[in-house]
Amino acid sequence: MAVDRRRHEFAVGRACARAALSELGVPPCPIPSGPHREPLWPPAVVGSITHCPGFCAAAVAFRASYHSIGIDAEIDEALPPGLLAYIAVDEEQSWLTGAPGDIHWDRLLFSAKESIFKAWFPLTGAWLGFQDAMVTFSANDHAFRARLSRPLPHTCGGTRELRGRFMFADGLIFTAVLVQVEDKTTP
Repeated sequence: MAVDRRRHEFAVGRACARAALSELGVPPCPIPSGPHREPLWPPAVVGSITHCPGFCAAAVAFRASYHSIGIDAEIDEALPPGLLAYIAVDEEQSWLTGAPGDIHWDRLLFSAKESIFKAWFPLTGAWLGFQDAMVTFSANDHAFRARLSRPLPHTCGGTRELRGRFMFADGLIFTAVLVQVEDKTTP
């Protein structure tokens, strides 16, 4: 059943998160869900959890170095019919029609936007829809950039741009966005 599969993915995702926290030296602790089903991390930590059929992962870092992290994993296949129009802005749809190679760029776009949202939400507590981020890809260096419809909080630099990376492995697409804390000590 789908419900049992989701419960299993949730449990495995939380187990991955606890293992990742352990790697940072954080003592074992629960990782409850917030009111929007978001993971609630220990105070000194930021993180993200992802799962798709057959795969679960978590990424964590200390809040002193990163404002937030967003990760996503997706099956490397085309999006279901009709979904692209829902997630892609006009510029993205236009680019996708001539995108290079035999990559499932539509699914990569979906994954990038999922990572963007997961990095955005902990900083703002606000919804960021698929149409609120315009993503451009740099295929040569496996990177992407997102222009946001509204800025990140001033405490995170107030930027309207997030950058991420992507890769393909073992039939999966992986994306990640890290919002790094700026080093105020360097000139």
